[in-house]
Amino acid sequence: MNELEYDELTDQTLLAVEEAIEQQELDLDYESHGGLLSITFADNSKIIINKQPPLQQLWMATKFNGHHFEWRNGQWIDNRSGAEFWQLLTEVASLQAGSPLNFEHN
Repeated sequence: MNELEYDELTDQTLLAVEEAIEQQELDLDYESHGGLLSITFADNSKIIINKQPPLQQLWMATKFNGHHFEWRNGQWIDNRSGAEFWQLLTEVASLQAGSPLNFEHN
């Protein structure tokens, strides 16, 4: 994928995460600027998702671990665990919130 395609894809993904945050029943705070999205939970822990243009990756840092996602077959896949981005975000956000959240995306 070229640089423009990468930028469009990551921008769409970050916007979709913001929209998913708005749909949650829990009050989550978030800030977005310059290819970085920070989600803050009630206990002040954070999930940070940011673009990595030189590598054409999307990175996610949680209070548990860091993940590097690459675009494969129409999905962001963690290059270490093989986890899909939306599934992993749902899992770790629910753990950090202490309550079920849903970030599933179609």
